[in-house]
Amino acid sequence: MPGIDKLPIEETLEDSPQTRSLLGVFEEDTEAISSYFSQLFKAMHRIYDAQNELSTATHLTSKLLKDYEKQRFPLGGDDEVMSSTLQQFAKVIDELSSCHAVLSTQLADAMMFPITQFQERDLREIVILKEVFQIASDDHDSAINRYSRLSKRKENEKVKNEVMEDVYTSRKKQHETIMHYFASLNMLQYKKKIALLEPLLGYMQAQISFFKLGSENLTQQWEEFLTNIGTSVQNVRREMDHDAEATEQTIHDLKAASDPLYMPDLDPNKIPVNRNLTRKTGYLNTRYKTGLVSSSWERQYFFTQGGNLMSQSRGAVAGGLVLDIDNCSVMAVDCEDRRFCFQITAFDGKKAVILQAESRKDCEEWIATINNISKRIYLSENPEEIAARVNQSALEAVTPSPSFQQRHESFRPSTQSRPKAGRSGSQCSAGSESPALSSLSLDSLVAPDTPIQFDIISPVSEEHTSQAKSGAQGRRTNPFGESGGSKSEESEDSILHQLYIVRFLGCMEVKATESADVISETMRQILAARAIHNIFRMTESHLLVTCECLKLIDPQTQVTRLRFPLSSVVLCASHQENKSLFGFVLKTAGGREDGRHLTVCYVFESNNDGEKICDSVGLAKQIALHSEMDRKSTQKQRELDKAKEKQQEELHKQKQIEKDLEEQSRLIAASSRPGQPAADGQFLVLSNSQSEDSDAGEEGQKKGESEA
Repeated sequence: MPGIDKLPIEETLEDSPQTRSLLGVFEEDTEAISSYFSQLFKAMHRIYDAQNELSTATHLTSKLLKDYEKQRFPLGGDDEVMSSTLQQFAKVIDELSSCHAVLSTQLADAMMFPITQFQERDLREIVILKEVFQIASDDHDSAINRYSRLSKRKENEKVKNEVMEDVYTSRKKQHETIMHYFASLNMLQYKKKIALLEPLLGYMQAQISFFKLGSENLTQQWEEFLTNIGTSVQNVRREMDHDAEATEQTIHDLKAASDPLYMPDLDPNKIPVNRNLTRKTGYLNTRYKTGLVSSSWERQYFFTQGGNLMSQSRGAVAGGLVLDIDNCSVMAVDCEDRRFCFQITAFDGKKAVILQAESRKDCEEWIATINNISKRIYLSENPEEIAARVNQSALEAVTPSPSFQQRHESFRPSTQSRPKAGRSGSQCSAGSESPALSSLSLDSLVAPDTPIQFDIISPVSEEHTSQAKSGAQGRRTNPFGESGGSKSEESEDSILHQLYIVRFLGCMEVKATESADVISETMRQILAARAIHNIFRMTESHLLVTCECLKLIDPQTQVTRLRFPLSSVVLCASHQENKSLFGFVLKTAGGREDGRHLTVCYVFESNNDGEKICDSVGLAKQIALHSEMDRKSTQKQRELDKAKEKQQEELHKQKQIEKDLEEQSRLIAASSRPGQPAADGQFLVLSNSQSEDSDAGEEGQKKGESEA
């Protein structure tokens, strides 16, 4: 290549000062090349690392977009449009990730490999040759010095020969080393240009290939898709801006309207007291007794629903019943340490609560609202409306709202009229539910007028009682499908044994078994019925989950209270919000008098997570299913083995019959030739009995051939 400066290899033996000076220039150039390429190597390595990170990040983004439909957001519904759009984006980004991976591979081969080789091989070789040349030059100088000090007077041939041999060896070594060193320095002038241009060429070619690959994959269809998505994003942005403006206006209006309400104790002349309210909500301080003479106050959110005063702590899922304000008495009281206090006393005088409002106006409105509710219920309505409102309020108070929006909208004042109940009165027995409450439930899930059982009734004791009353009636049929004591206990070698502490809330007959909504509806009705009838006692038991059945065991006596066959459990689910509540649906044959199936839902409260108990029941059913399949498979294999054995016996009998027929045929053939002597020279004479036997053999052979 023209324009390349070279070191004169022909002058290496002379090793003149001019040659050494020129060598110094080349060595300085080598150091400059090494420094420059070190920086260039770092820059290209950063490009390569960034490309690898981009490829990894692109692949991770595609994976996260594919997993979007598996995510469950508390406030987000099932947006199929968004899910399908993100799936298409994931497909595009996945293709881009493949392109980036190809680009990373090409950069590693075409860019990083040449410059790495130049760094680690060529420059390293120059450094090693420089060190070797320095050592050889020093050895040659030492040998020349020894040769120059040879004595002229005392010549020793042996010493002279050794010194001359040393000079020869060192000079030869120096000459060879400096020639290789000069050659490497000359080649370095070419290699530095190659090492500089080849990585850049590989980088540009890899980028061009990447862009071509991207243009081939991103077709016109993807361009239209991206254009549509861009339009949708702009529409969403405009909608967001419009909503933001409306929200800002709403905030501005609320600030202007709420400015007088920021002051806790307002002048009644500015904002008059509204004494016609029938619904009231707000924060109040309630007093709790902490000792004989001491008390404490707690701030809670209070609201009225129907004829009940409810309270809810901050962060709680649902409110709880504080007091039944039907026919109650309310009045302002004077507390020593608090202002604006009033007291509500139940109609029977057994329970009273003292509450503190934020202002005099708030206190008077609470007193007027409670008086209006009590008067409205007992003076202006008929008994049907009274029962409907009481049951509706108890149902809303006990059961958490199914969603975030419904839970908060239920606390807002409503101007709509309440629906009237379809039936009058309410049954107050522990074994039946209010007709008004039944009218609120879904007829497709729970049958109307369904009785509720709140206590566990042992099927064994019922059987003995019924037999003692009337022996002719036979065994009593349990209306809830539990099996009695006549059934044998399951084997103790079950694979699964899970024990949980549960409390029985109640059970009732249901209609549908296809969805878990029937369990939620049953929980709602049972909890509401308990609140209406003031039933707070629950029977605690141990629930044993095995592969054969579910058992309710008395924790004191270890006696089985109830036993549910696992095959009759058709559904098991926990409450969506209160995870301590769970239930299962039991379907039994012949539970009714007419022989139809009886479907009952049992509801329990547990110290454990209800989902874990439901998972245990599901696992037990899976194990039982696999066991049943294995049993059927084993039984079928046994039947096949028996059929094969029977077939082998039939074949053996057939072969024996054929063998007997052949023997009889041989005897008959021998008897048909009476004049022919036997093998020993004697004649064979057949008797009449033998002839009859041979005739019977022929008939048997013909019969066998016809059967075959």
